[in-house]
Amino acid sequence: MVIKIQTKHFLKVLLVLTWILFVGLCVEAGGILFNLLYTLYRNPNEATYFWDNVNLSSLLAYDKGFFIVLTVLMTIVATLKAIMFYFILHLFYNKKFHIEQPFNLALKNFISYMAYFALAIGLFSYWGTRYNDYFLQNGVTMPELQHLKFAGADVWIFMGIVLLVISQIVKRGVELQAENDLTI
Repeated sequence: MVIKIQTKHFLKVLLVLTWILFVGLCVEAGGILFNLLYTLYRNPNEATYFWDNVNLSSLLAYDKGFFIVLTVLMTIVATLKAIMFYFILHLFYNKKFHIEQPFNLALKNFISYMAYFALAIGLFSYWGTRYNDYFLQNGVTMPELQHLKFAGADVWIFMGIVLLVISQIVKRGVELQAENDLTI
């Protein structure tokens, strides 16, 4: 017995997963930002149980400014991920993308946006990683990179570069398709 999954069903599953990831990333970005503000203005002891039970109390004790910069970097990375998934959702609901003509400006723009967001996530994650290494060298107890959501900066940068290459290929495909439409 062969089970065939149609493209429509697969896209609906992907849409549901994208919504789940988008909402989760929005909650994460908002939670980090809320915990930052709550820790700074209400209760500095909350740094012990920061977002996702990350202990940043030694960083806050070391320097309040460094604490702000690190948590803002965490917020930026989470927000960029959420925006990236927003654009994926936008592609699902955007009626400009047609499978009949796959090489179109909407696809080229979408891939370009994904490339730029992936590069930005990679660069901010790399910045956070270097920042975290600086604190470790100065004897500040820091959580692991995956708990700070900075792990994988190199993967994000690699994905951004690959998407930029694909974007240029699609751009060339759009140009060829436009030339082909003019000759007919």
